[in-house]
Amino acid sequence: MMRFAGYAALFGRPDGARDTILPGAFTRSISERRGPLPLYWQHRADQRIGWVEQVAEDARGLRVVATIDNPDSRAAAMLRGRAVDGLSFGYRARRARHDADGRKLDDVEIFEISLVSHPLQHGARVHLIAG
Repeated sequence: MMRFAGYAALFGRPDGARDTILPGAFTRSISERRGPLPLYWQHRADQRIGWVEQVAEDARGLRVVATIDNPDSRAAAMLRGRAVDGLSFGYRARRARHDADGRKLDDVEIFEISLVSHPLQHGARVHLIAG
């Protein structure tokens, strides 16, 4: 297994679609979650590459610790070489409000975390790789 940590979302920063995640937006989803979140390659449900071991909100955003099942896989090699280090998440907005700057998300149901080439939120990245 290959383990890594990073942020799948950052609070208070608009993403490329002008959505801004507010602190506390994931609290309900995390507390209701039964079992681990899948880790996908590029949001493709047919390409599960691992599991999210830990998911939690902190002052910065949605922090995840995940494992890639096969440390010899292409995904692991690309992450190790930093060819891919973006993170993203699949979700459904439960509650949001709109203003002139875009959409503010304050209750989000999260379904998956993905390792991606181009995260919609530029700063959503892997920060630590082990193995």
